Amino acid sequence: MQNAASPTAASHRRALRGVMFAAFVVLAACAPRPLADRGPALPGAQIENVYIATQRALAHPRQEFGQPRNKELNFFRAAISIPPVHQPGQVEWAEPGEPADPARHFVVTDTQVFDTPSRFVASAKRDGSGNETMLFVHGYNNTLSDAMYRLAQIQVDFDIRMPSVLFSWLSSGDPRGYIYDRDSVLFARDDLERVLSELTRGSGDRVLLLAHSMGAHLVMEVMRQAALRGDRRLLSRISGVILMSPDLDPDLFRSQAEAIGQLPQPFMIFVSRQDRALSLASFITGRKPRLGVIDGPEAVAGLDVKVIDFTALADGEGLNHAVPATSPAAIRVLSGLIQQASSGDGGFEDYMVLEAQPDGAVLPVSN
Repeated sequence: MQNAASPTAASHRRALRGVMFAAFVVLAACAPRPLADRGPALPGAQIENVYIATQRALAHPRQEFGQPRNKELNFFRAAISIPPVHQPGQVEWAEPGEPADPARHFVVTDTQVFDTPSRFVASAKRDGSGNETMLFVHGYNNTLSDAMYRLAQIQVDFDIRMPSVLFSWLSSGDPRGYIYDRDSVLFARDDLERVLSELTRGSGDRVLLLAHSMGAHLVMEVMRQAALRGDRRLLSRISGVILMSPDLDPDLFRSQAEAIGQLPQPFMIFVSRQDRALSLASFITGRKPRLGVIDGPEAVAGLDVKVIDFTALADGEGLNHAVPATSPAAIRVLSGLIQQASSGDGGFEDYMVLEAQPDGAVLPVSN
């Protein structure tokens, strides 16, 4: 006989999760968001140039609810000083109300606005080596400051020497703006495709796409619309795709991938089953697990993708929503895997669950 109390208990659990989610949103929305601060560069400081293509109006980069979305792309460079005390995985922010100290915090030391995309691209390529550019697409609840400091941190911690560009779409930078941000992703598709076209205009130019969270939805949509239009040239210029903690319904991802057809290679999905941000997203979208928390290869069976599970390397930073970029252990492990793959000595399996060993080795416990 079915337990008559079980529907009520289940209802109570759902209600409790709803209350907890609402409390999280309210508390997060009330917390002050830090902004990038200008400051002098310390003598000998490491300076990372971050090139930004953004839909945000540079005079008012914060996108508020109800504010009309900007229809013009802007291009600029921010020189970001990395403090000597920097620790892998961290963005060292000044406390709200505290002036940024370049000895302890990330600071912007210089900016340059470009009047044409061609000048922007030329400058970005001069700052790196090779014909391949990394294009980073941030996720939900990101301000421009969040995104450009995160890319600077990734450039430093992974010792990236190729040209790097941030595409900053019109996220509200507010945890209450989940639906608003999903609409902003769709609004950004044509502009991201334009940036991709500009970065691959030269002969031999290639782009490595790195997308975080809801940015994965945007990247997949852009590749899908290029495929539906028959633009195989643009797709052929994508040298690889990394979806980090993708905030995507697995069914939608499969539909997008099938529409794209031949996926750029390598195509990697970084997941963490302890990603609390994606657990909240699952609650909002109907309690179905998102692509970034899948616990096996079944959800992507038949697709030419590699899934890397970073759950064991999570350290709680940022709700475990960007483990490969924020966990020192994950950064060390991923850097080692990249070196192995580059040298031809091993690399990435189709499905890997990673564990960090005391000696820094990588142990794939499932494939």
